[in-house]
Amino acid sequence: MDLFIAIFTGTVIAATPLIFAALGELVVEKSGVLNLGIEGMMLMGAALAFWAVTAGYSMPVAIMAGALAGAATSLLFGVLALTFLTNQYAAGLALAIFGSGVSAFLGRGFGSEPIEALRGIDIPILSDAPLIGPMLFRFDPMVYLALLMFAAISWFLYRTKAGLILRTIGESPQTSHAIGYPVIKIRYMAVLFGGLMAGLAGAYLSVAYTPLWVENMTAGKGWIALALVVFATWRPLRILLGAWLFGGMTILQLQGQALGLEVPSELLSALPYLATIIVLVLISRNRQMLALHFPASLAKPFRPAS
Repeated sequence: MDLFIAIFTGTVIAATPLIFAALGELVVEKSGVLNLGIEGMMLMGAALAFWAVTAGYSMPVAIMAGALAGAATSLLFGVLALTFLTNQYAAGLALAIFGSGVSAFLGRGFGSEPIEALRGIDIPILSDAPLIGPMLFRFDPMVYLALLMFAAISWFLYRTKAGLILRTIGESPQTSHAIGYPVIKIRYMAVLFGGLMAGLAGAYLSVAYTPLWVENMTAGKGWIALALVVFATWRPLRILLGAWLFGGMTILQLQGQALGLEVPSELLSALPYLATIIVLVLISRNRQMLALHFPASLAKPFRPAS
C-alpha cells in the first residue's frame, strides 16, 4: 500500500509542470498561434524563481517571478510572430534556444546547494486520514493550482463567450476581424497567458519538484507538453490524462531503477517519453476527431486589413 501511495503521489507531482505548460499552449493554439518555445519559457521561469528564492524572497513571490519571466519571454515571440509576421515555427524555435542560453547564463551563479522546497499543505484531520489523506490532502499548493487551472480553462474555452471568441479567431481570424474583434490583441493576450503558464511550470520544477538548480533542468518537458496538446487533439481532459500518463511512467522508471531491474538505465530513462508518445499517437489516430478540433488557422499569419 505504501508503494501504491508513493507511485500515485509521485505521478501527480511529476505531471504538474506538464499540466501548466500544456494547458497554456492549448489556449495559445486555440487562438491560431503556434509557439514552439515552451522549453525556453519554462527554463526562464525556473531560473527566475530559483534566483528569487536564493535572494531571500518568499516562495509566492518567487513563483510569481517565474510566471512573469515566462510571460515576458513569450512577449518576444509575440512581437516577432504577431507584429512582424515572422514564421511562427522559426520564432518558436529561436525562443527555445534563447531561453536555454539565457537561463544557463543566469544559473552560473546559483551554485549547487539545494533550497528549501515548496511545502505541502497540511489540512487538519483530512491529511491524517488513512489512504485518502496522503493521496489527496498532502500536496503542495501548486498541484492544486494546476487542477484548478484545468477546470478554469475547460470552463473558459467551452462555457464562456470569451472562449468562443478565442476559438473563432483560431478558426477564421478574417471573419472575426470583419465583425469587429481585435484579433491581434486577443492573440497577444493568449500568447502572454501561455508564457505565464509555462513560467509557472518552470518555477514548479526549480522550487518544488527539483529544488536544486541544474542547467536545462526541464529535460525536454517543454517538448512533451507541446506534443500533448497535439496528440490530445486540443482537448483539456486528454491533456490532463496524458500528463498523468507521463508522470506515471516517470515514477515507474524511477522505481525500476531503485529496484535494480536488469534493464539499461538509458532505456528506463527514455521509457516515459516513448510510452507517452506511443499511447497518444494511438489515441490521435481518429482523423475525424483531429479535423474536428484542429484550429484551422493554426500557425497562419494574419495582418488586419487597413
